[in-house]
Amino acid sequence: MSDKEHAQRHVKWFRDSSPYINAHRGRTFVIHVDGAGLSHDNFPLIIQDLVLLHSLGVRIVLVYGATPQINRNLARRGIVSESAEGIRITTAEMLPHVQEVVGRLRSDIESMLSMGATNSPQHGADIAVVSGNVIRARPLGVRDGIDFHNTGEIRRVNADLIARLLSMRTLLLVSPLGYSLSGQMFNLHGSALAADVAVALGADKLIYLASENGVKDSQGDVITELQADAINPEEYPPYSPVVQAREACLRGVPRCHLISFRDDGSLLEELFTRDGIGTQITEISYEQIRAAVADDISGIMELLAPLEASGTLLKRPRETLETEISRFLVIERDGMVVGCAALYPYDTRAELACLATHPDYRNDNRGEILLDAIEANARTLGVKTIFVLTTHTAQWFSDHGFIPGSTKDLPSEKRALYNYQRNSKVLVKTL
Repeated sequence: MSDKEHAQRHVKWFRDSSPYINAHRGRTFVIHVDGAGLSHDNFPLIIQDLVLLHSLGVRIVLVYGATPQINRNLARRGIVSESAEGIRITTAEMLPHVQEVVGRLRSDIESMLSMGATNSPQHGADIAVVSGNVIRARPLGVRDGIDFHNTGEIRRVNADLIARLLSMRTLLLVSPLGYSLSGQMFNLHGSALAADVAVALGADKLIYLASENGVKDSQGDVITELQADAINPEEYPPYSPVVQAREACLRGVPRCHLISFRDDGSLLEELFTRDGIGTQITEISYEQIRAAVADDISGIMELLAPLEASGTLLKRPRETLETEISRFLVIERDGMVVGCAALYPYDTRAELACLATHPDYRNDNRGEILLDAIEANARTLGVKTIFVLTTHTAQWFSDHGFIPGSTKDLPSEKRALYNYQRNSKVLVKTL
């Protein structure tokens, strides 16, 4: 690849990221980096990416862990550390050493976020980093006969204070230590802490930077998206990012992301590209997108009828829908079909047809959701280009990446059926 081609590739990527920049601006992201991530060679690059996100208007709460660093510190002092239920038993003897490690890591992170030399990617960022007693905690106590001593759990997150701090364009740094009303200090599990903070803030995203790049299938490939209710927590350790992301989604966080700190740029790739790089976990919804079945025909006809009456769509009789129902996807909401779309493949091209949403549900991007699902299906079929014929909605398709085409762009079978009296516009999109 020539230097010019390389530069043009970067220019295209930057342009393609614009919708994501606009979507993320002003949003609140809670990001967790475990202790292994803090000591990895990529962490300085992660810091640069966090600074970039902050510069783009993202409100960031950074929660960090310290397990391997605490382990090493205790081992040097000959202190044996025990665990139960997947969490460290923190004794009074250990607590000062835990404080030492956590405090040192906080200083290190603050120092890295403060960089701004002229030869640094962070030049001009001038980020104000804030940390403090925003987490109220209580002891885990005695469980199944085991005394957890100074290991605690979150009692309350001071969400109001955090929101005020974030509104001042600060980056909030949250350590795995919490404080009781009596002034006691407790060691907390970082991944659970991040989930609780995200829930309390009503964060838009919870992001875990861990050693593994998301959830993998039986073939070892990353699963790009999972619904929370599809995850069996018994298959994972209780404090794993997968389990904590699941719990956060069940408690109201709309999107959680599992990515690896080992991959340079994983945070940017996950947030600013269509397919991402890790696993996105979404909240349970009584609204789902699925393949259509025969029982959906009446609902589809109700959606299409107004558009057919206005001339936006050609009329499709029930008999046609019955034979073509396998081509359709629907959005079902509480037993009601509120959106539909169909895909008709030809060679390496495919037609998108019958994209429709219920009038009462047109303000929640369901058209975009259907389009994304149709495009995903098309890719699995080896389709390279999708096209649409429209008389009324050309602008909407243009806004979503389609460009004007002509009848020459249609497969020969479709071109032979083109109605010149109707004079539909042809729009195409390369996948």
